[in-house]
Amino acid sequence: MSLTTLRARRRSDYFYFLSHSTRWSDNDQYSHVNNSVYYHLFDSIVNTYLIEHCGLSPKSSNLIGLVVTSYCNFFRPLSFPQVLELGLRVNNIGNSSVAYEVGVFEQGSKEPAAVGGYTHVFVESTSRKSASMSNNLKEGLMKLSGTQSKL
Repeated sequence: MSLTTLRARRRSDYFYFLSHSTRWSDNDQYSHVNNSVYYHLFDSIVNTYLIEHCGLSPKSSNLIGLVVTSYCNFFRPLSFPQVLELGLRVNNIGNSSVAYEVGVFEQGSKEPAAVGGYTHVFVESTSRKSASMSNNLKEGLMKLSGTQSKL
């Protein structure tokens, strides 16, 4: 995905939202949310969605998602104290993989302060061998690709 496309994203490009209040400990020495915190935010929204809408349970599901690539593009700094609104979409669904995109918005903003994401490859939880996603999982993820109604 090109930087121009990501910079042009708007709230309406995302299909699921989760709010997050920044914490004092999120800031770095420059009083900005530290780069590493964005990846915690990505994990939070993706895994909340998988648990609530796809029937995955990290402790008991036969399949788990392993991150194989990740990225983040920063457009505006964020800082404590702020309420952030995380938007989630799926850009690609394969047989055993899915590419997520997360828009990080200041509360009420239409333009993202950052856009990033990662790719999960689903594997069997015990063998760690690549495995096809279940229909339930794929159907839940399709809702984030814009092919079904927004949540």
